[in-house]
Amino acid sequence: MRLEQPFRRATADDAAALVDLVDFASEGLALYLWTKIAGPRGDARAIGRERAARETGSFSYRNAVVLEREGRVVAGLIGYPLPDRPEPIAADMPAMFVPLQELENLVPGTWYVNVLAAYPEERGKGHGSALLALAERMAADTGRSGLSIIVSDANTGARVLYERCGYRERAQRRMVKEDWRHAGTNWVLLTKPLSL
Repeated sequence: MRLEQPFRRATADDAAALVDLVDFASEGLALYLWTKIAGPRGDARAIGRERAARETGSFSYRNAVVLEREGRVVAGLIGYPLPDRPEPIAADMPAMFVPLQELENLVPGTWYVNVLAAYPEERGKGHGSALLALAERMAADTGRSGLSIIVSDANTGARVLYERCGYRERAQRRMVKEDWRHAGTNWVLLTKPLSL
């Protein structure tokens, strides 16, 4: 699918901006996890940049679209089709990820909006709605019949945006937080059907 300004496909050079956007969207969860990987003397953001610059994996620049203003990334979307069959939950999957995987498994074959975020000074300018509309086009382009997204029950602003754009709650799972400090209690799965 061809993209027109202000959208463009992300490149590996956008890794630092993608780290910021993922951190915003995950409400600090990504940075918490990268900090655990980096260890006490490591650089959590460097871990994130390395992952964002990968050629494969869900968190890869290859799955990202950015919205640019005056040569600067101001918002972005990371999304991709979920497998047509649910992913088995491995016995060694970290407990924090199990509820998220359980929710993903309820919506196989949808186009999954993994990350939708804007820099704080760019919020309220319509970037989220524009990126969600783009996600719908990308989902339709890949032959998907719907979209899915997971959000924290404490992120009321994002939830209002998703519901305004036609997403509806499908299920919830209790969060497993470990030492991640967050106001939420549950992960909420929202879906939107597409008419192809």
